[in-house]
Amino acid sequence: MKAVVLHEYGGPEKLKYEDFPDPIPGEGEVLIRQAATSVNPVDIKMRTGEAKERFPVEFPGILGRDVAGTVRALGPKTTGFAPGDKVIAFARATYAQLVVVKAAELTHLPEGLDLIEAAALPLVTLTGEQLISRGTKIQPGQTVLVTGALGSVGRSAVFTAKKAGAKVIAGVRKKQLNEAAALGADDILALDDEAAMEKLGFLDAVADTVGHDTAEKLLAKVKQGGVFASVLGPPANAKMHPTIHIEPVRVVPDAAMLRTLAEDALAGRFKIPIDRMVPLEKAAEAQEAAEKGSIGKVLLLA
Repeated sequence: MKAVVLHEYGGPEKLKYEDFPDPIPGEGEVLIRQAATSVNPVDIKMRTGEAKERFPVEFPGILGRDVAGTVRALGPKTTGFAPGDKVIAFARATYAQLVVVKAAELTHLPEGLDLIEAAALPLVTLTGEQLISRGTKIQPGQTVLVTGALGSVGRSAVFTAKKAGAKVIAGVRKKQLNEAAALGADDILALDDEAAMEKLGFLDAVADTVGHDTAEKLLAKVKQGGVFASVLGPPANAKMHPTIHIEPVRVVPDAAMLRTLAEDALAGRFKIPIDRMVPLEKAAEAQEAAEKGSIGKVLLLA
């Protein structure tokens, strides 16, 4: 098969489109012919080596976490799927024409959902959902602020929190206030507006996707016994707020929830914008574009 292979840490130019051995599905696994995958921030951090402590790359390695494709073959004792089924999953080594996924982590594509566009969903929607359900554990009627609410993970978190019955504040930049109105949050806050931040009352929880100074400032806005959940780890000043529960969130596969989120996306209940679609062999260009900041997901067509 053809794949985008990383032989050493470095810039986008280190991503090489080349021949790579076909993966073989083992017991309980499914071989998928990829239609599309997508670029996520973790892919870039893995390529540069920034994430090597949490996600080391075994060279030569293949990046990528999103799968959208068609079942080609089943491993021994694998049930629930058949060749030709359209499927999606949160997986590994997906910058490739062929991907092996555990059947337990795979779900059928909802009828009517575009297979290629579905490649934008797995990682970001599951991360946003788990940031709320496993991180904040928000309850109906409680107030949660989602930072980076216009990002793909943030959008998913806003949707999940609203679905849970929480009062949701969408945290964005001042220049994004008008765009954020479409998120369906109960309120919108400009995180780079000092006056607005000072007026913010105490929160039951924060669901953080941006980190840095913003996270440190918001930690002081969480009430005693409240929760600060983040996909980026604890804020630097976490020890100064011992009464706040800090909840780091690292996404894990959840096929049933992914199916539910895909159905919600199909029904138009929330949307993950797609910025562009490029061939898999141009993964280096795609990552470079994503690093500069895009208005949506960058998909790689296999």
